[in-house]
Amino acid sequence: MVGPPGSGKSMLAARLPSILPPLSASELLEVSMIHSIAGKLAGGKLSDRRPYRTPHNSASMAAMVGGGFRARPGEVSLAHNGVLFLDEFPEFTPQALDSLRQPLETGQCVIARANHRVSYPADIQLVAAMNPCRCGMAGQPGHTCARGPRCQSDYQARISGPLLDRIDLRVDVPAVSAADLMAPARAEPSAAVAQRVARARERQRERFAASADPYARTNARCSTAIVETIAEPDPDGLALLRDAANAMHFSARAYHRILRVARTLADLDDRPTVGRIHLAEAIAYRRAGEPATAAAA
Repeated sequence: MVGPPGSGKSMLAARLPSILPPLSASELLEVSMIHSIAGKLAGGKLSDRRPYRTPHNSASMAAMVGGGFRARPGEVSLAHNGVLFLDEFPEFTPQALDSLRQPLETGQCVIARANHRVSYPADIQLVAAMNPCRCGMAGQPGHTCARGPRCQSDYQARISGPLLDRIDLRVDVPAVSAADLMAPARAEPSAAVAQRVARARERQRERFAASADPYARTNARCSTAIVETIAEPDPDGLALLRDAANAMHFSARAYHRILRVARTLADLDDRPTVGRIHLAEAIAYRRAGEPATAAAA
């Protein structure tokens, strides 16, 4: 999420756990074991609410992925089966951010030391928030940055291209005016959204229960061979995807991630097949903020 200070990015991230389904019995056991190893299971209390971790941007690489003398789990593993929220995204050290690349790809955190090697599960939803530039107001009406466009490009260049390639949804969060606060529009309650998410997760669970991938539980974790089958677009969608791939030069990772997002959008829409509208939305989410990133490169 990219937007000026006070636009509600942190609040939106904090609301995400309220629309996610509760932990299943096996997921609860995994989360409890990780927190027990880390000494975070106070009084042996268990909860079916998904973890929500918000490390400060001063966190080191060891704090993020784990380490120390006993190789304890880090923030990524403590957020297993839940949400890892990184506020002020570019303010984290490049080493800490790039250490997330392997866990995001494999769902595992591997800590290797001279006398031991430990692997912790790290199947997370990464949510990040950042200002468009260091002063925070680039692109806002009536605001002129003293450093000009370089303020924005230098700030966003702190995030590496390979890490950005692993982020599927890029959302611009505009500033909220006083008029918006005084006359708020009607909004869908979290409980209604949570029901829709639960139905989509149930469709995915049923789909993968009959698949050849015993470890897949969601579209995000199924193999590329399976996602090409379950997210096969209709003819109009295939034409759009082909044109977009040629024009925007998607990497292989980006191509498969767009299919995963489109399949999830179709699940939320209760559609058996992926249509052109789902692919168009998935591509739009991935391309949001692309001009600024390209300028930074």
